[in-house]
Amino acid sequence: MPFGLSNAPSTFMRLMNQVLRPFIGSFVVVYFDDILIYSTTKEEHLVHLRQVLDVLRENKLYVNLKKCTFCTNKLLFLGFVVGESGIQVDDEKIKAILDWPAPKTVSEVRSFHGLATFYRRFVKNFSTVAAPITECLKKGRFSWGEEQERSFAEIKEKLCTAPVLALPNFEKVFEVECDASGVGVGAVLSQTSGQLHSFLKS
Repeated sequence: MPFGLSNAPSTFMRLMNQVLRPFIGSFVVVYFDDILIYSTTKEEHLVHLRQVLDVLRENKLYVNLKKCTFCTNKLLFLGFVVGESGIQVDDEKIKAILDWPAPKTVSEVRSFHGLATFYRRFVKNFSTVAAPITECLKKGRFSWGEEQERSFAEIKEKLCTAPVLALPNFEKVFEVECDASGVGVGAVLSQTSGQLHSFLKS
């Protein structure tokens, strides 16, 4: 398929989902040309890896070896660090957040808010903490005061000390905690797990 066609991404994603359908949800996560293979043991992982590579070859899809990572306990996937202990914020993004200067325009507020919102799952009570910044965006004119500055500093601090989110194990019991206030709504799903990963990129 030539580059530049508007339906090329959706067509390619549909192809990847069809090809890897038997494995998705069992030991594969796919996003366009990024394929994440996860397993509990090294032996099981090698079997999973062989199955995925065989199916890709049968369908004349090829991986770029230089962009692949095999049998690792930690890797960067879609902006998150995924490892045997769970999901973490990318260190590069944390550095960008730490170095972010106080916004001086609505556009700069939107940029910071967008990045912080991407990692909102790592910040307890994110909606409540970010409410002053969100209000600043709603007013239609730039208004940055003490309240926004406190919120800005707290989000930066919380993201830099963000917890590791554990990967789910569907053989174990899930525990759900939720809460709401006049400003925000929150929920936490918790349990424990550990896995081995591979990352393929075509």
